[in-house]
Amino acid sequence: GKTAFGHWLASQIYRPIQIERGSDLFSPYVGVAEMNIAAAFEKACRNEAVLMIDEVDSFLQDRRRAKNSWEITRINEMLTQIETFPGILIASTNFIDHLDPASLRRFDLKLHFGYLLPGQIRRLLFSYCRILDIPDPSGEDLAMLESLETATPGDFAAVARQHRFQPFPDARGLAQAVIAESEIKTHDSRRIGFL
Repeated sequence: GKTAFGHWLASQIYRPIQIERGSDLFSPYVGVAEMNIAAAFEKACRNEAVLMIDEVDSFLQDRRRAKNSWEITRINEMLTQIETFPGILIASTNFIDHLDPASLRRFDLKLHFGYLLPGQIRRLLFSYCRILDIPDPSGEDLAMLESLETATPGDFAAVARQHRFQPFPDARGLAQAVIAESEIKTHDSRRIGFL
């Protein structure tokens, strides 16, 4: 949901989106991660792209938890780049409470993405039935989903990918797969969120 929002926002303002992940920026060599961070911001500025840093908590963890000096310099580089970036920056996280307090002040807007509401779940089920060329769900199929409390757009996307390998014959199979995907999270207390 968070990445989809980034794509939607960039399309609404007719700008490209540049998504950066930890694997794009980290390096085992001292100083290279900082150079990669600076290069990512410079590239987004040059291309007038919306810069989205996915799972920003991997870059901006609370400095009080740092064990090595290079962790602090990486955080400081990220904070400096955010402060001077003239473009639009989207930073996503599932762990807002792990972020360095100084980083929170650098974001003008903070949006929380909660779990899907029943009406949103129904609309997504109808939408994915059309996308996957499955007949529309019945009232019973929709009723199966009413008790879901931790469903996300990502659950529907995962199920759609599963459909490629083992197609669902009907909306009931699709709904059951969404329920199973959502239930995986029941033992995981992570909050979903967005900066």
